[in-house]
Amino acid sequence: MKLELRGITKRFPGVIANAGIDLVVEPGQIHALLGENGAGKSTLMNVLYGLYKADEGEILVDGTPVTFHDPGDAIKAGIGMVHQHFMLVPVFTVTENIMLGMESVAFGGLLDLKEARRRIVEVSERHGLHVDPDATVEDLPVGVRQRVEIVKALYRHSSVLILDEPTAVLTPQEDEELFEVMRSLAANGTSIIFITHKLNEVLEVADTITVLRRGRVVGSADPRTATQEQLADMMVGRAVQLEVSKEPATPGDPVLEISGLKVRDDRGHLAVNGVDLTVRAGEIVSVAGVQGNGQTELVEAITGLRPIEEGEVRIGGEVVRPSPRRVYLDGVAHIPEDRLEEGLVPGFNVAENLMLNAYFRAPYSDGIRLHQDAIESLAEGQVEQYDVRTPSIFNDIGNLSGGNQQKVIVAREFSRPIRLLVGAQPTRGLDVGSIEYIHKRVVQKRDEGTAVLIVSTELDEVMTLGDRIAVMYQGKVVDVVEAATATPQQLGLLMGGALAGQLSIDEVVAAAAAAGATSGTKPGGGGASDAGPPS
Repeated sequence: MKLELRGITKRFPGVIANAGIDLVVEPGQIHALLGENGAGKSTLMNVLYGLYKADEGEILVDGTPVTFHDPGDAIKAGIGMVHQHFMLVPVFTVTENIMLGMESVAFGGLLDLKEARRRIVEVSERHGLHVDPDATVEDLPVGVRQRVEIVKALYRHSSVLILDEPTAVLTPQEDEELFEVMRSLAANGTSIIFITHKLNEVLEVADTITVLRRGRVVGSADPRTATQEQLADMMVGRAVQLEVSKEPATPGDPVLEISGLKVRDDRGHLAVNGVDLTVRAGEIVSVAGVQGNGQTELVEAITGLRPIEEGEVRIGGEVVRPSPRRVYLDGVAHIPEDRLEEGLVPGFNVAENLMLNAYFRAPYSDGIRLHQDAIESLAEGQVEQYDVRTPSIFNDIGNLSGGNQQKVIVAREFSRPIRLLVGAQPTRGLDVGSIEYIHKRVVQKRDEGTAVLIVSTELDEVMTLGDRIAVMYQGKVVDVVEAATATPQQLGLLMGGALAGQLSIDEVVAAAAAAGATSGTKPGGGGASDAGPPS
C-alpha cells in the first residue's frame, strides 16, 4: 500500500505543530521520521491515525484521498500504530488485549477466545513475533509488550505500521530484536513509519529518512550515504557536538559514601546486595548495567525514596534518612528515571512544576499561602536561562515535548546550591540537541565542585560522561574502572557477570578475543550482557 501525505498542517493554541508537510511511504519501505523532541513527528502521525484532524492538507492511500475521523477509520484503511506509551491493559492476557475492540464472538454472543487465540498464534508465527497468547501483560518485559502491540496492529490487517519512538524504553538487546522484526515485516510487504530521534538507529534500519524541524520538512537523506553529523545538523539547524567535551576531573573530598548497602525491591527481593561506592566532589561516577540489576533501587535509597535494609548512605558525612525533603535540604539534586511518573505532575503548569521541591520555603510561601509573584518571577527566569521552549509558564507540563520536560527538571534541580547530583537515565528519550544540553549542564556542575552520580543504560553515555565507571550486576558493584581506559568489550563482560570475581578484565578479554567471542559485540548488547537477568 502506498501512502501519501500532502500539505498537512496542524495548529494548536500558540503553536503550529505541522506546517505543510509532504510525505510519501512506499510499499515494504522502512521510512524513518527524524527530528528533535517537539519537531512535530508524533503530531503528524496522530493526524494520520485519526487522533487529530488536520487543519489543512490531505491523506491519500494508493492514490485515493481518504478522511479519518477516528482511529477506527485509519485501522479499516490498513494503518496501525504502536504508541510510545503502550496502550495495553496490564491485568488482561495477551489475547484479551489484542482482540479488544475487534472481539471474536461465538454462538450465543459469547467471546470466542479460542478463535482469537488461534489467529494471534498464526499472525505471530507468520511474522516471527513470538508472544505467549495466554500470558498476563503486566508480567511481560517491556520488549515483549512492544511485540504484543505490533501483533495487535497486524491482527487488524495493517499494511502500514507506525512505530512512535519504539526504542525509548528498550535495552540494546531489545533494540536489535525489534530491528530484526522490522526488517522481516518490510520484507513481507508491510510499510513502516519509524519515528525516532536516535541517529544510529535510522542509519542501521531505515530505507529512507525524512527530517523534521519545528514542524516543517527540512530535508531527506539516504542512510547508505548519510552520517550522524549531517543528520544532527539537519535536525537541530546547527552543528551539534555528539561527544562530551570535558577536562580531566580534579576530585576533592568524598561527598557520597555508600557502605554495605542492601535494599529490597517492590516484590521484597534483594535488589541491592552489599554495595560499596564513593563519589567525590568534582567527579562524575557513572553506573553501568543491564536494566534490572538494582540501579533503580540504589538511586531511590540514596534519594530517600526507599528504605534501607542494611548498611548506610552518607552525604557529607551525615547518614541519609528515608525522607526526600531531608535529602533535598541536604543539598542533593535528583533527576529521576521516569520524568512523568516521578519528576513532574501532569496537569500542573510549568511554573508549578518548577516549585515542586521548594514551595514551602521563602520567598515562595510563608507557610500558609503561596506567593504567586515570586513563583512566576522565578519561573520566567528559569525558562529563559534553561531554554525551556513553552508558549507560557502557565502551559500544562504535559503539553511540552520530552526534551523540554527534562529541561524543567534540570532547571528546578540545578537552580540552587547543591553538593550532590544523582541523575537516573538523564537523557532517556531525548534528541541529540537536548542530550548535548543536558551533558553540558552536568559537566558544568562537576566543574563547580559538585559530586555527580549518573545511572544510565546507554553505554556511550556512561563512557563519555563518567570519570569513573561502576558496573552493577545482580545487585552488586562488580568493579569500578577508569573511564579513560575502559572499553565497550570490558564493560560488556562486566555487565553480563562474566568476571564474577574470578578473572581480571584483561584475562577475560584476552580469552574472549582468542575465541572470537567479542567480534561484532555492540556496546551494551549482544553476547556478554545476555547473561544478565531479564529487564
